[in-house]
Order: sequence, then C-alpha cells, then structure tokens
Amino acid sequence: MLLKHLLTSGLFKQGASYLYPRSLLLFATIFLTACSSTANENVAKSTHTHDGTSHSHNESTKTASTTSQMNLSQFNRSAMIKEPEVVSCSLENGDRAKCAKLVVKYLPDNIAIGPFCPDTLSDEGGIWKWDGDEEGLYRVDETFLRMLNAQGYSFYDEDGKVHITNNATTPPEYDHSCINVVADKKVTMTLLIPTEPVMADEVSNLGVVSKVGISVSGVPIFSDAPSVLETGHMPVLDTCSGHVDPGGWYHYHGTASDIDTVYDHEDVTAGCNLSQSSSALFGYAFDGFGIYGSTDENGKTPTDLDTCHGHVGYVPGKPKELYHYHASKDFPNLPECLVGVVAKNNFSTTAEAGVGAAQSDRNGPPSSGPQGQSKEGQQQGMQSQNGQQGTPPGFDDAAEKLGISTEALLNAMQEAGGPRADLANVAKALGITEAELKAALPEPPGRQRN
Repeated sequence: MLLKHLLTSGLFKQGASYLYPRSLLLFATIFLTACSSTANENVAKSTHTHDGTSHSHNESTKTASTTSQMNLSQFNRSAMIKEPEVVSCSLENGDRAKCAKLVVKYLPDNIAIGPFCPDTLSDEGGIWKWDGDEEGLYRVDETFLRMLNAQGYSFYDEDGKVHITNNATTPPEYDHSCINVVADKKVTMTLLIPTEPVMADEVSNLGVVSKVGISVSGVPIFSDAPSVLETGHMPVLDTCSGHVDPGGWYHYHGTASDIDTVYDHEDVTAGCNLSQSSSALFGYAFDGFGIYGSTDENGKTPTDLDTCHGHVGYVPGKPKELYHYHASKDFPNLPECLVGVVAKNNFSTTAEAGVGAAQSDRNGPPSSGPQGQSKEGQQQGMQSQNGQQGTPPGFDDAAEKLGISTEALLNAMQEAGGPRADLANVAKALGITEAELKAALPEPPGRQRN
C-alpha cells in the first residue's frame, strides 16, 4: 500500500527519498540487481517434492543442465519464415552451446489480434494492469477510463473520443494517450534459445519489457509493459495479453494460453481467442526452460514453486522430471526471473524501431539489452514526454539552476539509490542543500506536486 501511495502521489517521497516517474526506469537495473541476491537465495533454498522425494536446487541443476526440453515440431509453422533449426551459439557465460534458431513473422498467419484502444467511451477495448489507486487488472472501457480521469489521467476529450496514438510514427499529442501501433507485415524476428538449458549462478530478474521467451504459437514473450505512472501513456493489451511493438510486431506480456484463469481469478469479463489450458506448454523462456500454465499435468496448482515460479517436476510428454516454469493466477502471469543462462544476441529484428532493432531513432523504446532486461526497461525514463529519447524532462533546467551538469545530477541520483534515491545523499554528493535540490527538481508529468 505504501508503494502504491508513493507512485500515485505528486512528490513521490519515501522518507527523504524522491521518485521521479520518467527517471525511475533509468535506474531499474540497479534496483533489480539489489533484489537479485535475495531472489537467488530463495531459489537456491527451494526444494521440490514428487512422490515423496525431496530435491534440492543443486539436484535440479544437474537434471536441468543435461536434459533437452525443446521439440522444434511443437512450434506453429504459420509463424515461421523458415523451418526452425539447431545452430551453434554462445551463451552469456561464455560457453559454446546448441540453440534453436527461430525466424518468425510479425504475426502468425493463424492468429487474430485486438481489440486494443477503444475509439470512444462507448466502445470496449483490451485490458490493462493499473498500478495506481484502485490497482488491479481492468477491461479498458468507459468505467475504467473514467476512474483514471478522476485520478488525474484523462485519456479522452469532452465528446468521449479516446486519445489514440501510433507512437511508432507520431509523438503523442496529449499528456495521456492510448498507444495503438499499426503492425508492419514486412518485419521478422530471429530468436536463439538453448536446446539444453544450463542453470545460471544467479537468477536474472525480469524488469519492464524484459525478454522472457517465445510461445509455441510463434509469438515472442516479454515481461511487464511500461506503467502509465511512469510514461503518462497506456499501450493497451488485447485480451490475449499482447500488443504491437513500435517496431511493428506483435508480442505477449502474459501467458496467453492460460489467461482465462487470470480473468476468473481477478473477476474480469474478458476472454482470449486462443485455445486455453492450465497445464499445457505455453512456450520456452530464453534460458531454454519450458513455461507451462498454472497447474501441473494432474490439474493441481503446484505448491513448491521457487522465486522464479518454477520447480522440478513431471510435464506432459516427458518421462523424467524437469525444471520448468508455471504461470500464476495473477497478471502478468509470467515468470518473475530466469534461472538459466541465455544465449548472446538472442533477439534481433528487421524492424527499424522498437526492441531489438539496430536503430532506435523513433518514438518508442530503444533496442534490447543483454540477459533479459530490455533497454526499454532501463531507458524508458530517459524519454521525453513526446516519446523521443533523451534526458528526462526538466532535468536540464534543474541542473542549470543548481549550477551543475545534467550528467552530474543524474549520476548522483543513480548513486544514491536509483528509483529510491535518498535526496539527502544526492544533495551531499552535489555539495548543495536538500532544500535547494527539491526546489530545482521538476514536477512529475501530468500531475501536480502536493
């Protein structure tokens, strides 16, 4: 509840801390790294029981590192540019390995997508996980949009027309726009996933728009979409938990093949047009481990899941126990971290914009970074309100008022704790008073400081 209050307040204070929404994601990597040792400890301490036998994490490591989980015939051929193949690859730990190479289309031929943004308040759009006051998963409709309006986030005009922007081509005109990118049929993506998973020394936490994996339907999977509290804009997901990247390709932000379980659990009136199964294989994470629905092969919810929402157990079609992930009943119903080692350069695209693009001179997020965490997650806070990449709005002016460089100000914020930067420490590092620092820092976009 405290975090929710901090995110929705004007000043974003935590004691003497200052949280600025557009700079928050700039420091996401530091925050996630601080959590990684705890998460890794939780995974390492987990035990897994099957038929009365307890297995330590070390035992599961041995099993997981020598067992191939992937069957290339499982992938949807309607998504493929060419037949999947096994190639030599390099892992992030420096080892040579074999990887499945998947070259996929912007969207599988046999998958229909949408709806996303509603045109007016009278229409019904997709879904959104709201993390402000009255947080929860919502259908994007009149009730939800009016709730946001009451909280200071207006996504529609006086006539009830929703502010919709294709931010791949046009900067948002309003403080708060519903993002609806048009797909580009020419775009392809290439993914590399180890065929024989190897446990990493430490888990890799997944932040905002981190690379998770690929579904067997041939759609890439990414973690949380950027928060409205941080960007001011809402890239609405369809009812299968997907939307189109600024590069023009469709991807998921949830376990689409078990998303109806989430709707039942969170009492949301929605449904995905994909076949639903709570125990079926949804896809593979970038570390090579399978991602399954929220239940085991017997239809029961596992009770021995580790921090990354995985465990060692039997899965359909496999004769021995394997480490694998499970979806949750809460959105986003994806693993919270990855336990295995991923391949280097494991995601690329022919798109000229968006995650994985060689260039990022566009209105969406920049290209993806290493080991899961996308640079969109790391640098979304460095984008100005119209979506262009650069220094967070107001920080140049703040630095000038303080008589220091913008780089010095941002570095001091980062060194003082990232998203929970202690203003007293920032001021001390800069040789100024805390009052001077607070007076110079900019207002959060679209909100008034209390």
